[in-house]
Amino acid sequence: MFKTMKELFTSENKDLRHRIYFTLVALTVFILGCSIRVPGTEDLTSNLGFLELINTIGGGALKNFSIFALGVMPYITASIIMQLLQMDIIPYFTELRKQGHTGRQKISQITRYLGMAFAFIEGYAFAFAFFGKSETPMQYMYIATVLTAGTALLMWIGDQITQKGIGNGMSLIIMAGIVATLPQMFITAFNNLVTFEGTAQVITLGIVKFILFIIVYFAIVIGMIFVQESERRVPIQYANKSTSAYGNAQSFMPIKLNSANVIPVIFASPVGFILYIVFIFIFSYFYTFIQMRPDEFAKNLQDNGGYIPGIRPGDDTQKYLGKILSRLTILGATFLAIIAGLPIIFSKLTSLPTSVTIGGTGLLIVVGVALETYKQLEGSILTRSYKRGYSRR
Repeated sequence: MFKTMKELFTSENKDLRHRIYFTLVALTVFILGCSIRVPGTEDLTSNLGFLELINTIGGGALKNFSIFALGVMPYITASIIMQLLQMDIIPYFTELRKQGHTGRQKISQITRYLGMAFAFIEGYAFAFAFFGKSETPMQYMYIATVLTAGTALLMWIGDQITQKGIGNGMSLIIMAGIVATLPQMFITAFNNLVTFEGTAQVITLGIVKFILFIIVYFAIVIGMIFVQESERRVPIQYANKSTSAYGNAQSFMPIKLNSANVIPVIFASPVGFILYIVFIFIFSYFYTFIQMRPDEFAKNLQDNGGYIPGIRPGDDTQKYLGKILSRLTILGATFLAIIAGLPIIFSKLTSLPTSVTIGGTGLLIVVGVALETYKQLEGSILTRSYKRGYSRR
């Protein structure tokens, strides 16, 4: 990591630093926009319930009812639906997926239109839910239009980051919104745990509690990094390649421990605690298998002359991969259930405000996006180093 940061500040990577600066400026615009309230509205003082996840991802924009109150969640919802529709559910979208770059562009365009439609529907529903019958239908339309425009602007900013910055723009916007709420969370935790009124013993105990809170918090972050980076490597051999050839690297298919990422948690969030955990397991299996598709992978592997050593091509390969996915999904879903359940259990066991949490979906998103962005940055630096080394020959 330190070597990567050192390489970043060399003169050869000046343009890469400019991309990072552009990304930071764009994210700053998003953070500032989270404090610009929709004209004619007030902060929401009621409990957001299951919408607290949207508020956290949006950097508290929903609580402020700012122009970015919806964030990029309508786009994320549209993206998930489009992924599902490409899984042989609607033939048209399946064909687009197989058309390469042209198909991906068409899918991206449809996803944006669908995201805008979701933004308007959600904006109208939020306006009616939070302001009740005190407003006129035209006022609801006005609020929904402003919120939709805010989401459209965020989608454009995300695209600009992806093209001119570093990392995935949409993911970084989500991460920035969550990170923006962390300082206030630690301040709230300190104010509630540490009191300077009373005996020295009481003050010391409060400080110790706060230090323990920080230690546990970062221990969970380290655990998340470990799980997110964990993968099962399935060896792959091709009929036209020899494993004994000098210098030949072993081919393998990496399968992440948590292939579904945070999608099951997002789908399962608007239910009670027990059902919440059950649905996390159900959605983890569902999303992992429609994403990985053991049958499709086994067919493609056989068509390209590949096989898993010791496993017959075809149905045996499909069953073998399905067995591996099932075992990994149990571990991955258990991890998700623990991370998602920690904030709920923590709030029940402590007297701290609900804004102070340990674990949770938001932190999982931050860790995942940070790792992916760092890998992209490291890959860019390594590619440039190889090119410079090759050009000097």
